[in-house]
Amino acid sequence: MHKRAAAGFVCVMMSVVAAAPQPPVNSPLLDRLAGSWVMRGTIAGRKTTHDVKAQWVLGQNYLQIHEVAREKNSSGGPQYEATIFLAWNQKPPHYSCVWLDVYGGLSPESIGTAAPQASELPFVFKDDKGETTFTNDFVYNSKADSWEWRMDNVEKGVSKPFGRVTLTRQ
Repeated sequence: MHKRAAAGFVCVMMSVVAAAPQPPVNSPLLDRLAGSWVMRGTIAGRKTTHDVKAQWVLGQNYLQIHEVAREKNSSGGPQYEATIFLAWNQKPPHYSCVWLDVYGGLSPESIGTAAPQASELPFVFKDDKGETTFTNDFVYNSKADSWEWRMDNVEKGVSKPFGRVTLTRQ
């Protein structure tokens, strides 16, 4: 084989390998979050109830969570709505979270990461300077088959409670 042809073949094969998809996510913890939930608790000092549906999408590479408040805004729509994508990354091993909601915009603070743990997803969200601005710990209670989300604003390294909610199966 000619040297240029061989080099071209190697480049093509490397690009195919580089573009090869990850295998579907194998996470018993995320599997426990799939399903329909009612979320109740306090967010920003107010009692709230949301409906939450989580399902695997895009070849089981992402767990998509759709969260909708039962409370209505002045236009009659939900007071709050979000679509969240959770993913597993092989290298380095960690979970990722992209949080998209009615407040709009996409910034580094929309993306969180969590180190793998047995029954918890401790997501950390950072600003464009790498400073932690928000945390959201998803904690699974296997006895109750429920989740607790502990949301905190972080200012100058100090956490301040923002929300405490519990998700129970619908």
